[in-house]
Amino acid sequence: MINLRLRNVKNAKEIIASCEFVIKNREGLKGKYNTLFGNDHPIHIEIGMGKGKFLIEMAKQYPLVNFIGIEKYESILVRAVQKLQEEPLPNIRLLCVDALGLKDIFYKEISCIYLNFSDPWPKMRHARRRLTSPTFLEIYEDLFVSELLGGEKRIVQKTDNLILFASSLKNLNNAGYFFEEVSLDLANTSIPNVETEYEMKFKKQGMKINYINAVKK
Repeated sequence: MINLRLRNVKNAKEIIASCEFVIKNREGLKGKYNTLFGNDHPIHIEIGMGKGKFLIEMAKQYPLVNFIGIEKYESILVRAVQKLQEEPLPNIRLLCVDALGLKDIFYKEISCIYLNFSDPWPKMRHARRRLTSPTFLEIYEDLFVSELLGGEKRIVQKTDNLILFASSLKNLNNAGYFFEEVSLDLANTSIPNVETEYEMKFKKQGMKINYINAVKK
């Protein structure tokens, strides 16, 4: 995987703190994130949103969906903040948190999770850190809208790493997901696709992208 980690942006903390799209006070929001958007549209999250290209394009294409971007590193999140300051979108919010803490942030309100080019953690001793490991799939269970309310649990993943891809297929299957779409070469399918920063670089290098659209009903 290509390293897109960035040098620290000058005044990143101040830029993030002043942005209206960044969720800074989460008190009382758990289970009620729809109040941030003022509507009851479905909420989708991207874990590891990078510089925001995917999330912003998705928000433009799907105005009746609310999107929340999750990013652990301020030095990366600030790039998305800068883009939103230039082109505000009402159906986007951002969070600077570690994905391991998502269970304490959301409750029964997410309809879809996007995992785009997550760290593959290729060594077996690190397998539990993968975002489709049983550890994370258990966390996600509490995030998704209840089936009793007509919800479904959907995870969409793109990765260039075959180890992560194979691991995801196994873990998702074991967790009761079925696969609506699977591809070893996303670019050569008719599947609608919004590219990420990583993906654009991979495409130029002729690399193939693995894709999973998994749902649990």
